[in-house]
Amino acid sequence: MSKQMLTLKEVMDKVKLKKSAVYDLAKNGDPKFPSPVKLGCASRWVESEVDDWLDECAKRYKKAG
Repeated sequence: MSKQMLTLKEVMDKVKLKKSAVYDLAKNGDPKFPSPVKLGCASRWVESEVDDWLDECAKRYKKAG
């Protein structure tokens, strides 16, 4: 099974955050947020990992509410 890789713009669109927030989450924020994969000078995220993080956020939100 191949893994779909997302660009920064695609991650930003998916999680509804700005560039700085995405990088902050990956570096210093939520430890469950996926780290980017470096491909040359470009950063890419594994789509399934981003989807898993979004699912986890939704579960935490439901538990809190």
